[in-house]
Amino acid sequence: MSEAVRKVIIKKVRKKHGERHHSGSWKVAYADFVTAMMAFFLLLWLLSMVSTEKRAVMAEYFKNFSLFKESGKTFQPGSAFVITDHIKKAELKPENVAMSLKKALGRKGAGQQGKAPGTGQEEALMEHLRVDAVDGGVRIQIIDREGSPMFQLGSAEPTEKCREIIAAVAEVIRDQDARVAVEGHTDAAPFRGDQITNWELSTSRASAARRMLESSGLDPARVARVVGYADTDLLVKLNPKDPQNRRISIILLQPGTGGAALAELKKEIPGSMQPQMPAAVAAKRAPADEAPDREQSARQALQEKKAAMKKKKRDVMGLWD
Repeated sequence: MSEAVRKVIIKKVRKKHGERHHSGSWKVAYADFVTAMMAFFLLLWLLSMVSTEKRAVMAEYFKNFSLFKESGKTFQPGSAFVITDHIKKAELKPENVAMSLKKALGRKGAGQQGKAPGTGQEEALMEHLRVDAVDGGVRIQIIDREGSPMFQLGSAEPTEKCREIIAAVAEVIRDQDARVAVEGHTDAAPFRGDQITNWELSTSRASAARRMLESSGLDPARVARVVGYADTDLLVKLNPKDPQNRRISIILLQPGTGGAALAELKKEIPGSMQPQMPAAVAAKRAPADEAPDREQSARQALQEKKAAMKKKKRDVMGLWD
């Protein structure tokens, strides 16, 4: 045959393609990463908007959190007034105490009138309160306003508004560890006759405030002292008869401080409710024919000097003679 039979050869070739780009799985991982970063920066932004005291409460809450312990505690401002033990023992600060007082007054006003908290009644009651820091603690002052006294005129009988404010104060301070000192102050308006003076009145009002605190839940063992100062320490010195000079001071001493100062003050004032009599008054009451010797005179002068220095500087508890 002239033509040879051609053999058909079938060649199978496998085409090599470029490496696949892992399809779309990398996009899922990248999206997860971006979402996590967004959540992280959003958390940082939210934390920067929270006040310092609220951040401290949140930190304490999560520091001691456990699934196996009692739950239900909260740190939100609008929630029920529940404080854990480690928050109760936190450092006393005037802003924290003032905020707690405002909330307590709002809750009491809402409970009595059947209204929601924050109706404005607490603002009116807060006008009678001043909270400031003293060495080693915090002082809460309950002051009179023009036409709105805390006690009946010339007596230690508290008004209904005073009872409400002191009940709110007791609610705030009863779970603290701080010792409590109660002071009574009056204005410079004198009494007619010699039956009662501002010394007796200020001491009686301080004792009445102590009784109201204890009846509202304050542990009596935490009361360090109750004393009246009459008109010797005016709040408005330029106007001795200003209503704001009539006030009750409740001083909270930070735990672990002020023990020595308290012991010293108790030595100077025998009895927790006995006001210290000025040296000048004591000298007038001494018999005319009994002149003190030089040593006694020097001792009295030294005591007067110490009293003046303490009144300017204040002691650790914020109490002064």
